[in-house]
Amino acid sequence: MIGKVISKKMDNTVVVEVERFVIHPLYKKRLRRKKKYLVEDTLGVVEGDNVSIKATKPISKRKRFKIVEVLK
Repeated sequence: MIGKVISKKMDNTVVVEVERFVIHPLYKKRLRRKKKYLVEDTLGVVEGDNVSIKATKPISKRKRFKIVEVLK
């Protein structure tokens, strides 16, 4: 998944917002859906970076993703 780093206030953890579009079944309008993920940060990203994340084994209670690469 590709998302944007929106918060870096925790140690070794960032919040990444992933945006996707879905089509309404009746009205056929494109709707924007956003979801936030807690991600393990070992690369030292900053807020505003676009990153690629992947699922891993659970790191903590809510952290289940790691950063693969920084896309800027």
